[in-house]
Amino acid sequence: MLKTTFIFLAIICGLLLFNDTVYGRSIKKRKIKKLFKHSRIVNDHFTGFALYDLDDKKMIYELNADKYFTPASNTKLFTFYTCLKMLGDSIPALRYEIRHDSLVFWGTGDPSFLHSDLKGVNGPRFLQQSKQQLYYSTAGYTGGPYGSGWAWDDYNDYYQAEITDLPIEDNVALIYADHDGNLQIKPAWLKRFLNTDTSYHPEKFNVKRDFLSNKFIYPAMSVPPNFRQEIPWKTSAELTLALLRDTLKKAVWPVTLPMSRNAKTIYNINADSVYQRMLQPSDNFIAEQLLLTCSSVKFNMLNTDSVISYSKAHFLNDLPDVPQWVDGSGLSRRNLFTPRSIIALLCKIQDEVKDEQLLHSLMPAGGASGTLKNAYKTDNGQVFVWAKTGSLSNNYNQSGYLVTRKGKRLAFSFMNNNFTRPVKEVRDEMVRIMTYIHEEF
Repeated sequence: MLKTTFIFLAIICGLLLFNDTVYGRSIKKRKIKKLFKHSRIVNDHFTGFALYDLDDKKMIYELNADKYFTPASNTKLFTFYTCLKMLGDSIPALRYEIRHDSLVFWGTGDPSFLHSDLKGVNGPRFLQQSKQQLYYSTAGYTGGPYGSGWAWDDYNDYYQAEITDLPIEDNVALIYADHDGNLQIKPAWLKRFLNTDTSYHPEKFNVKRDFLSNKFIYPAMSVPPNFRQEIPWKTSAELTLALLRDTLKKAVWPVTLPMSRNAKTIYNINADSVYQRMLQPSDNFIAEQLLLTCSSVKFNMLNTDSVISYSKAHFLNDLPDVPQWVDGSGLSRRNLFTPRSIIALLCKIQDEVKDEQLLHSLMPAGGASGTLKNAYKTDNGQVFVWAKTGSLSNNYNQSGYLVTRKGKRLAFSFMNNNFTRPVKEVRDEMVRIMTYIHEEF
């Protein structure tokens, strides 16, 4: 009798546990659905959302997850994954071939080459120490200075540096006030092009570059203390040669030889440090240049379209929805991805990196680093969200990973397009919803 009673109670407990699990899951979905249904902010524009359980490998909740959205810098996740598949542990800085007393070299698109923060110096040091006569071949890059669909009138803004085969110092001029209040420019070689223009009358002091040249003008006004402005320069083979000569302090001559398949490679810096710099502050320049680096490795030439097509055909052909992908950074509004495809991509990224702690260290961390440092608050000092942000006028998105208080590991893609309210209101509402999911589940 006692044994029968024990078995009966065990069955009842099991059924209750099963019902509680099922009920808990349904409540979870219903609660999240309710969050969106009653949000005044996310319902006044086009919103997409997908939440995925990484442990159970199942979708929890979807809202317009099969619809295409302008991703902005969420595009960098696609660039990141492509790099993981195509590049090794280090970024190739240069390809070169020695021909008798000459050293011919080609750029690989490496963004770290003399970069202001990454400071890739292996390539420059190799050229500087070479005993051969240096010849820089300009035949490697087949694209233009801008990506497909970029806004031409953003040319003076720091975030839209031009694309080249051999970038130097971020392809951006730093203009700043020195201790005496005088205006300086870095690289100093560009100082000859920095001049006052009495016909230039901006509302406040700033510097403007001519659209078609490297003529930089500033108004006849006092330079504000601590003034600092970054402006992309107009790239050209001639300018690259001039900056190389100035940096290396030796002669460099131009040639137009195709990249040799027998060329050797000089590597610059660890790839993870470059990925972190691309993802955390959302660096457009690095993203664009990395796609060229992938192209140089695979195709022996530098072409963004070719490497995107290759990635879509070989690495991304199993996404739920075919991505419309045109650049590396997300500056173009021609990029279109669905939230559920981004979820699938996040799973692919996690499978590729494997070390979850390393992956989280590369991403912006809510309340701690990158573009999410000031958006979220940590949970008693613990970060719970790691995500790539994406922002263009009237668009703001976040896609990444979240860990709940109960230890559930989730992937999410939260996309907001075509709103007219201040972006802070949209961002704060996203943070409220994602924080609730963290705390509740």
